This record gives sequence, structure tokens and C-alpha cells, in this order.
Amino acid sequence: MNRHQILTALAVLVYLGGIVGANMFAATFGPSAVPIVTFTLIGLDLSLRDFLQLTMKKESMFAMIFAGGAISYLIDPDAGMIAIASGTAFTTAALVDWTVFALLKGKWIVRANLSNVAGAMVDSTVFITIAFGAFMPGEIGLSVVSKVAGGFFWSYILAIVFRKRIAAIDSQGTANS
Repeated sequence: MNRHQILTALAVLVYLGGIVGANMFAATFGPSAVPIVTFTLIGLDLSLRDFLQLTMKKESMFAMIFAGGAISYLIDPDAGMIAIASGTAFTTAALVDWTVFALLKGKWIVRANLSNVAGAMVDSTVFITIAFGAFMPGEIGLSVVSKVAGGFFWSYILAIVFRKRIAAIDSQGTANS
């Protein structure tokens, strides 16, 4: 495996770990865990999804998203509704994020952060409503802000880690979007 393949594989593992970790925290601590989990883990996942979107096939991306929910359920069947909410929210948000990211032109980091806003709004609304069985505007709003802030932070970290790949992407325009 070359460096690019190793970094992509590592990104996939971190992405899956973020989904599973977020699900386990939400299942254990409920809505009170949302702000911390969304900044640290989901913000990272939103930005990783934008990077991986340019590296992986769409089918692989959706399989990876569903794998996170399945792994969460297998680890803790009591987290079943959390896993269902996660899979539904991530898939729905991925479609929105994907569409916005693909429509935007320019540098990866700008595209990633703008698409993260749209993805965070959808993800937060769907996840919290399904996972906790109620529409909770305060928690949803806090979750959106946390995800966008986390996505902003993590996109800059990813831009440093994957600087050569992202520079190549930026020079090609919207390759693989």
C-alpha cells in the first residue's frame, strides 16, 4: 500500500470509530452528551466524509456509514434506537452534504465547511428526533453549532494532514465530487 492508501484506510477507521464512539456516548449519556460528542466526533466525521467523498466510490461511502450503525448495534444492542437514528441521520445528512459539496466550486476547505453547515442541520434534526423520540429545538440548535464548530476545527487539521492530496484536489477543481 502506498502512503495515500494508508492515509485513506486510516481516515476510514477514524470515521467509523467516530460514528461508533458518538453512538455509544449518546446511548450511555443521552442528550447531555450531544454538545461534546458533536464537536469532537461528529465534527471530525463531517470533515472526513468530505475528504473521503473525493477518494472513495459512493457505494463504499454509504456502506461505511451503515457499517457504523451496525457496529454500534452489535457492540451494544441496547443502543438499537441510537444506531437506527445514527444510520438514518448520517445517510440523510450525507446526501445533503454530498450535494452541497459537489455543487460548490473552489478550495476544498471552503466547500467542506459550507457543506458541513447543511449536513449538520440535517444530521442534528434527524438524529435527535429519532434517538430521543422528540423534537428538541434547543438540543438540535446546540448540536448544529457544535458540529459546525467541530467541522471547522477538524477541516483545518485534515487540511494539514492531507495537504498534498487536498492541494491536488484544489488544483483539479471539483474532481470526484
